[in-house]
Amino acid sequence: MEVAVHIHVEHLPESGYLATSEQLPGLVAQGRTVAETLEIARDVARRLIEARSEREGALSLPPMAGNQDFTIVVAA
Repeated sequence: MEVAVHIHVEHLPESGYLATSEQLPGLVAQGRTVAETLEIARDVARRLIEARSEREGALSLPPMAGNQDFTIVVAA
């Protein structure tokens, strides 16, 4: 099953990007590009969800279902 996790990405003054999630506390990911940061964040989210599910049972994250809108980042 896929779940939807809201990720906040901010540009760091010293370069690079930082991803966090209010929805999934403990999720912190940093990368050189937005794409790399999101890839790392997805991996961290998966590991956090697996670990918390083992300890606490199912998490209350919304399932990924139906139509969703996404923003993609494209280098130009």
